[in-house]
Amino acid sequence: MRFTIALLAASAFLGACATNAPAPAVARAAVTPAPTLEARQPADAPGLHNVVAYGPGLWSGSLPEGDAGFATLRAWGVRTVISVDGAEPDLARAQAAGIRYVHLPIGYNGFDEARKLELARAVHDLPGPFYVHCHHGKHRSAGAAATVAVALGMMGNQQAIERMHVSGTAPGYKGLYACAARTTPLAAAQLAAARSDFPAVTRPNGFVAAMVAIDEDMDHLKAIEAAGWTVPADHPDLVPPAVAGALADHFRLLQDDAASKAHPPAFAQMLARAARDAQLIEDALAAPTATAARAAALAEPMRALAASCKDCHVRYRD
Repeated sequence: MRFTIALLAASAFLGACATNAPAPAVARAAVTPAPTLEARQPADAPGLHNVVAYGPGLWSGSLPEGDAGFATLRAWGVRTVISVDGAEPDLARAQAAGIRYVHLPIGYNGFDEARKLELARAVHDLPGPFYVHCHHGKHRSAGAAATVAVALGMMGNQQAIERMHVSGTAPGYKGLYACAARTTPLAAAQLAAARSDFPAVTRPNGFVAAMVAIDEDMDHLKAIEAAGWTVPADHPDLVPPAVAGALADHFRLLQDDAASKAHPPAFAQMLARAARDAQLIEDALAAPTATAARAAALAEPMRALAASCKDCHVRYRD
């Protein structure tokens, strides 16, 4: 009975994709084809990275980047974007493209039954096709899309886990794999009991907001490093010392945060070291130093900062 209801739920989802009002007209320019379930490698498209199909009209991938990302989604006919990342969605660009945003953040260690039901109901009830994203599109969005696909009867547990492997979900994210492995097709009554207000923005608490900002600033700092420690050509709004200074501030402020103090003492030590390394980078970028000398001065603190972030994720977030 449960399996039959799940198949009906999946049929209703596919019907919604076919019968809802058509997506906004797509420009006639060449469009990168949307990935299919047969693809064994993630795909990139303008403004989108690491895109993998998890069902008919259900994709997982990275944060849509600027106008290009939303133009690609619009070209694919996407009607609803679901963010499972902590960062606030780009509602203005989504609305301009005629796309609805739903913001249901999850953690790297998985998510609870309530969040699973919310995600599944959003895909069941709202107009598709759907694009589920986190920041890089490898871990959280893959776990969410895989779980939803099983919950709505689009695929079995093993196939969902195989799709997570295609996305590149790291083996260490055991909580995300567990969500896909343990879920079962949902009964109609279970879906009906789930939250259905589908928020466009879910405000994170101070700790989460700081971690989101740190992730973004680290990405910016890596781009600056790749550009020879100067302003990247494709990101002219970045001011290198300001980016490093913001990182240093985030790490410093987090040391006094209540959520940080709930962690073991080693966590505070990591924050202190990261703040020190970010400050060294800021100081070097702000100094009138020749490019070669600057690169030499920045190599070690940048290596230490990246290693610290990775170690922290493994020990406290993954």
